[in-house]
Amino acid sequence: MALDGVLLFGAAGQLGHELASRLHVLGPVTALTRQDIDLSNAAALRSLLQAQRPAVIVNAAAYTAVDKAEQEPALAQAINVTAPSVMAEEAASSGAVLVHYSTDYVFNGQATRPYLETDPTDPQSVYGRTKRDGEQAVIQSGARYVLLRSSWVVGAHGQNFLKTMLRLAQERDSLRVVADQVGVPTSSAWMAETTVLALQQGLNGLFHLTPAGQTNWHAYAQYVLQQAQSLGWTLKATPEQVQAITTADYPLPAPRPAYSMLESSLLAKALNLELPPWQAGVDSVLRVLRAD
Repeated sequence: MALDGVLLFGAAGQLGHELASRLHVLGPVTALTRQDIDLSNAAALRSLLQAQRPAVIVNAAAYTAVDKAEQEPALAQAINVTAPSVMAEEAASSGAVLVHYSTDYVFNGQATRPYLETDPTDPQSVYGRTKRDGEQAVIQSGARYVLLRSSWVVGAHGQNFLKTMLRLAQERDSLRVVADQVGVPTSSAWMAETTVLALQQGLNGLFHLTPAGQTNWHAYAQYVLQQAQSLGWTLKATPEQVQAITTADYPLPAPRPAYSMLESSLLAKALNLELPPWQAGVDSVLRVLRAD
């Protein structure tokens, strides 16, 4: 039986939702959510892949509850390591292409310049370690793969920092947001568009996928609220009422990278792509949310 179509995992997530509406240009898409397949069940996953025989496997699913992963390492391992390992093994066996996504959390966050794809990983949390181990499983599988690392993903669908800030700013008179973690918000819509382009152009390998510019969580929150006001949202907390705090002021079970910048020029060159400013993706999400 010939390979056919695209099999998408994680279709209900903020990235998966965007992929589901864009991957059709590559062929028929089977978009699966956690209600359709339990990725912690390796045997069921393998059976599904062998029955479907897709030409392209896109894994937008992951265990992303960073703090909860500290208490559920086995589940994080099953979804972030074992599941992509099974996908990669089946892709290698059948000749399918595997697209898999990873994160800035595979690094320790102590760099002073954007991380390259060739920089050594040093994850500091269960989430980061499982995502790093999932990467290695894909790379070592022998499958043809497109492995895309990103950071601070933001979209109109699903839960994210932008939506949390909007909600809290409508409920509270002031907000406290960490200002000593540096990174860049990455639009899930742009990630999906770039994924399609990478597949159309036959890309292969590990690449960083983030837009241009940088910010911190505090400045990001202020930007979101400033743009929201300009679009007509009524907020209790204005941008000026967002207080800058340190990571130490807001302790969490899992450590966060202090520096999350990923150098994406390798991907830009490979795809002849101009990296958009991060603000463009955030603005687009806000416009979609406002229209809803």
